This record gives sequence, structure tokens and C-alpha cells, in this order.
Amino acid sequence: MDWFPLWNSLRIAAISTFVIFFLGIYLAWYIAKLPPFLKGLLDVVLTLPLVLPPTVVGFFLLKTLGPYSAFGSFILRMADVRLVMEWYSAIFASIVVAFPLMYRTARGAFESFDSDLCYAGQTLGMSNARIFWQVVLPTCRQGILAGTVLSFARALGEYGATSMVSGFTPGQTATISTTVYQLWRTGDDAKAYLWVMVNITISFIVLLAINSLEARQKKSQILQSSGV
Repeated sequence: MDWFPLWNSLRIAAISTFVIFFLGIYLAWYIAKLPPFLKGLLDVVLTLPLVLPPTVVGFFLLKTLGPYSAFGSFILRMADVRLVMEWYSAIFASIVVAFPLMYRTARGAFESFDSDLCYAGQTLGMSNARIFWQVVLPTCRQGILAGTVLSFARALGEYGATSMVSGFTPGQTATISTTVYQLWRTGDDAKAYLWVMVNITISFIVLLAINSLEARQKKSQILQSSGV
């Protein structure tokens, strides 16, 4: 059996999550401190892919990255690199679709952060960068980890936008989701069920990880409130 779809899905999800992690944290931290009107406006823009149909996201990506678009044709001429219909094209789709999950979760964690801890760090002579990495992130780690896990799961299961920008080529661009669809189209239910079970197993593990993080967070809050 060809396990390329599993490997390809995992690497796409891993690379996408890596990018989303840093981009989501940066924007969430920056936007959380903005005035309410501007913060609300940027929230709508950055969260929009979460509510748009994946095919709409895929359409906009094709119009932005395709060989006939200004950006896509420029990259093709300058670097001789196609941005669509390649395995890495799915990374762009996964980042756009999964980013809102990381952003919203991280922003919620930052907004519940006690700013007095930052002031305490400043009185100790700590730089803003050091305060962020050594005080803010450790304090908000549960929410950030939950957002990271959710983003990975979303990127792993992405189908609509991925199928539009990377297509389906066995051994080159196939993912778990596109493979299930193609097997269903050809009537190969046995293999389709196998890939469905693989996807369900991975999703089950991801959900267990999220529940474990939430349980640890609640336990930590109870211990802190009781002074232990």
C-alpha cells in the first residue's frame, strides 16, 4: 500500500503549523493591544477564512498564486517555481484555513493575561522581548498549545482549498483527504475506509491531546486559587 498521502499530509500540516504558530502569536499579541475598533476590524479580516467555504478560499488562492496572476507569474519568471499544482501548494491553503484557529485562541489567552506581570518584569530591568518570551508565553502556554494542536488538526484534514490549489497526483500531491475522495469516486471503498480510519485515529489523538491540555489548565488554576 502506498503511504505517501499520510506522509504528505503530515509534512504539509507540520510546516503549516510551524508558520501559523509564530505568525498567529505575533499578530494575536499585537492586535490584542490595539484600540477596540481597529482590533474588531482586523479580527474580522483575519478570522474570515474560518467561515468562508474552502472552495472560496481556494478560488482566491488560485487567483493570487496561479501562473496567470501577477504574483504567480512573477515568481514563475524569476525563480521558475510554480506556486500551484505542487505538493507545497497545499501549505498555502492550510495556512490560510487553519490560521484563524491559532490566532483566536492565542488572542484569547493574551487578553486574559495579567498585565501586572509585565510591569513587574519591567521593574526588574527585563526587556520587552524577554518579558514576552519568559513571562507572557509561559503563562499563556496552555491556550497557545491548544491553538497549535487545533491548527495542526485543521491543516491535516483540509480538503476543499487544498484540492483546488494542488490537485490530486498520486505520489506527488495526494493527501489523505484528496485520496479518500478519489477512492470514493473510483468505487474502491475498502481503501477509502482504511484512509478514513487513519484520519479518524489521528483526529482522535489530537482531541485527546486538547482535552489533556484543558484538564491540566483547570488543575493548575485550581491549585493557584487554593494557594498550593
